[in-house]
Amino acid sequence: MIYKKSRKYIPENLDIKWENLEHLFKELTARPINSVEELEHWLQDRSELEAAIEEDFAWRYIRMTCDTANEELLQKFQYFATEIEPKIAPYSNELNKKLVGSDYADQLDKEKYFIYLRGVKKALELFREENIPIFTEIQVEQQKYQSITGSMSVHIDDKEFTLEQAAVSMKDTDRGKRQEAWEKITARRLQDKDQLNSLFNHLRALRHKVALNAGFENFRDYMFQALGRFDYTPQDCYAFHEAIQKEIVPILHEQAEKRKTALGLDKLEPWDLDVDISGKAALKPFKDGNDLVEKSIQCFSNINRYLGERLEIMKDNQLFDVESRKGKAPGGYNYPLAETGAPFIFMNSANTFRDLTTMVHEGGHAVHTFLTADLELNDFKHCPSEVAELASMSMELISMDNWNVYFDNEEELKRAKRDQLFDVLKTLPWVAVVDQYQHWIYTNPDHTDEERTEAWLQIFENFGANFADWSTHQEAEANLWQKQLHIFEVPFYYIEYGMAQLGAIAVWKNYKENPEKGLRQYLDALKLGYTKTIKDIYETAGIRFDFSAGYVKELAGFVKAEMDKL
Repeated sequence: MIYKKSRKYIPENLDIKWENLEHLFKELTARPINSVEELEHWLQDRSELEAAIEEDFAWRYIRMTCDTANEELLQKFQYFATEIEPKIAPYSNELNKKLVGSDYADQLDKEKYFIYLRGVKKALELFREENIPIFTEIQVEQQKYQSITGSMSVHIDDKEFTLEQAAVSMKDTDRGKRQEAWEKITARRLQDKDQLNSLFNHLRALRHKVALNAGFENFRDYMFQALGRFDYTPQDCYAFHEAIQKEIVPILHEQAEKRKTALGLDKLEPWDLDVDISGKAALKPFKDGNDLVEKSIQCFSNINRYLGERLEIMKDNQLFDVESRKGKAPGGYNYPLAETGAPFIFMNSANTFRDLTTMVHEGGHAVHTFLTADLELNDFKHCPSEVAELASMSMELISMDNWNVYFDNEEELKRAKRDQLFDVLKTLPWVAVVDQYQHWIYTNPDHTDEERTEAWLQIFENFGANFADWSTHQEAEANLWQKQLHIFEVPFYYIEYGMAQLGAIAVWKNYKENPEKGLRQYLDALKLGYTKTIKDIYETAGIRFDFSAGYVKELAGFVKAEMDKL
């Protein structure tokens, strides 16, 4: 078993309710600090309190997403969002002021605390008292997306399936079955399109208000500051979009033409995009959720014993919920438990190849959680997404050399690797589309639903529209964006997947050339948490933080060459 770290400042049995927390925040606010040693001790006490609160919130979120129909779990989550979080915010701001204003702040180790202090100063710049109730409302409203989508199901052959389970039929070699599944899934999504549009309009308005209150013209510019994007600008994002359109889209167009020819079709319909072009049945890398966990432990152990042991610890402590079921929120995540030093992996397995890649992706995040568990301050573990997603996406590729654990047939193993490398390239245009769409949404805050649809279609078409013929599915195409949880729940958290995907290709390239050195550099980079700049962390991993057209072309060429070998 694993246990939470022993506490030095707050009571071991502290019940996370506001009445039990306020005196602790008051003590930290009022405590006199008379030396740099006392300031560091104060920082550690604050960190301990924040970690306890963070883990309590984590469990409320995890339990709610595991069972979205449970009203009690929803209320516990909402209690935190409405009664705890808003009351912490002004105290956090006061504590930030106390830190920055301390006579001893300048005596803190510059190298050790640079990133942390930079973030604290930015938080002070952005804080507005009037935004606290708006953030609370946003938190509660965002959760409605999961309630709406988590309740979606369809009937196929008189059986009820979640949308994730039904999507398995999209790999069926029987085209009629694929079409039936796609049409039912799409019809079910469109049933709630107006409700989701209305929810999004409300979220958009709230977010724009937050930005105006903080002195920004729009929410995009606010979020670039709030996400701590110190290392790149919106203009860099547009350059990334352009590079993907120029270098990746043509490769995918070529692959789509091969698919069309192999399937003997005049055009690709949306239900023709996932079936294997060999004409063989969909890959089945595991039997059920337990088998997936066991095989993943073996896969990670074969890469490095330490990695396998981390997943073994999680299994022993029941830190997995992997199978899809009705009432469970969509998607997948790795949620770090700040005090315990381990994570929880949540996903919606429907026994597909995609579930394998989700598991090794979230497993990469999990390893990152363990590697940063002993960093001195809780904030040192709060990695920006550009780093967090590097951990997960690199593991997808590094683990491929050990996928024989899932496939004992050599031809199936090759198919799996080909599918994975194709997915690596396919991810990039979708990331560019989702990111560019959000830039448009929030820099045009007064747009109508019709204008938003028009913008979506234009951007989606510019990046190939998944290379399918949408002429008789226009309503489905116009509402595809509603599938993307991030747009509703974590706005602007998406470009990071693209940047990290490029980084992951470079990590994998290093690993292929020298496995021992490549893995060591990757793990050394993850151990840093967020104590260095993104650029420094990437350099520690032996790669560049670069998304120029030239670099995109170089990495795409490497992936294409590896695909050709298979």
